[in-house]
Amino acid sequence: MSDANVRIPEEARDRLAALAAAEGLSLRAYLARLAETLLTPDERAERAEQARAALKEWTGYAPSAAEEQDLDSELDRRLARAAAQ
Repeated sequence: MSDANVRIPEEARDRLAALAAAEGLSLRAYLARLAETLLTPDERAERAEQARAALKEWTGYAPSAAEEQDLDSELDRRLARAAAQ
């Protein structure tokens, strides 16, 4: 595996190094682990589609785009209310 140089603000580097050290890792190991655990937008979209397909197969539930938007709006509303408390 070849290494790459990435330019980031010093403050971000120092924060990442402190987080890595707190877990007993080098910054290199911490960033490699982080990269393995995060999903790209395409990967998230693929997993969401797989989840929708599984939900439809298991329960027959297949909300329309409008229903999904309504549900997302309701969830946003509830999260905002909970955050305000």
